[in-house]
Amino acid sequence: MISRTTRAAVVLLCATAAAVLPGTPALADQIRDNQWHLRYLNIAEAHKISQGEGVTVAVIDTGVDPHPDLRNNLLPGTVTYPGGTGDGRQDGDPDGHGTGMAGLIAAHGRGNSGALGIAPKAKILPIRDSRRKNGGDPEDAIEGIRWAISQNVDVINFSGAISPSIELREAIEEAFNADIVVVAAAGNRSTDYLVQYPAAIDGVVAVGSVDRRGNHSDTSVTGKQVVITAPGVDIVSTAKGDKYSRSNGTSNATAIVSGAVALIRSRYPDLSAKEVVHRLTSTAVDKGAPGRDEEYGYGVLDVVAALTADVPPLAGDATPSTSTNPNPTPTTADNNDTNTDPEPDTTSTILTTVALAGCTALFVLALLTTLLTLTLIRRKKTTPRPPY
Repeated sequence: MISRTTRAAVVLLCATAAAVLPGTPALADQIRDNQWHLRYLNIAEAHKISQGEGVTVAVIDTGVDPHPDLRNNLLPGTVTYPGGTGDGRQDGDPDGHGTGMAGLIAAHGRGNSGALGIAPKAKILPIRDSRRKNGGDPEDAIEGIRWAISQNVDVINFSGAISPSIELREAIEEAFNADIVVVAAAGNRSTDYLVQYPAAIDGVVAVGSVDRRGNHSDTSVTGKQVVITAPGVDIVSTAKGDKYSRSNGTSNATAIVSGAVALIRSRYPDLSAKEVVHRLTSTAVDKGAPGRDEEYGYGVLDVVAALTADVPPLAGDATPSTSTNPNPTPTTADNNDTNTDPEPDTTSTILTTVALAGCTALFVLALLTTLLTLTLIRRKKTTPRPPY
């Protein structure tokens, strides 16, 4: 096991520091209008179909404050860093990073005012893995993943990045085996050059971000592991101390996708985690290069289509649509299956030839034996007997 002192810290993926806004009643009335991503994704229409009922989303972050727009959906969670106490319902980040992610996923607002999440009837399970922003240990985040699994959550939201390790891969694999959808931030160009972990692990929904026009955000990293993109620029959400925040980054986009996953799991409770991801990617709006590309992945999130489209199921144990190779090269066996002309039975032909040769040899041998016998008889009759 790698020691704590040699591990890189957990990094939260907001490209810019969050601008904290006061939580006055007057501002709360404006917050919903400032959440442009709700209109972009047509969330009002999506909420006619699903609001995330019966789904629990684990948020592994800095903790989540019981904000007035969120507290009714906030479950008691846990703290995983050494010496930590409490149940996760206290945000250690001055900007309220964890509270912001939880709000994007499941804020219920205050009627028609305040912040509204993508899945306002889903539940948030807060897992605080660090004392403060960007001060956590990867080992504590991994413990958070395993604790979320033990609580039978439906979705794990990881709006951060940690260093890769065998332990991390094992924990993520355990989540897959428990039929949990894992959603993680791809990373921000301000600090990252490649898709970060755990987003880079095959099977994790690696999320990039787009701007108000649906174009790839300048701050979002690119890479073949990117699965899908969602709004991540100028995003308004809940913050610590009953306030609100405005920020940029793939953290925001990740939380929005986690909310969409909650809607799908509520709408289609019998779908496996792989099928849920397949529905997400199959209905995404293709942008950039045709098909999957390194900027948008399979495309930009389309929540309504993900809830309503007729999506064929994955065939058997087919590779899920989060695979880094969505169009695998057919195997030799697959190629043979497409050949309708039967191959000649060379084995039976050889056996027939051998049998014919054997019969011929036996016939010749019998003929030679007969001729030899007749010759000997004839000689016996013509040879004179010796005298007595």
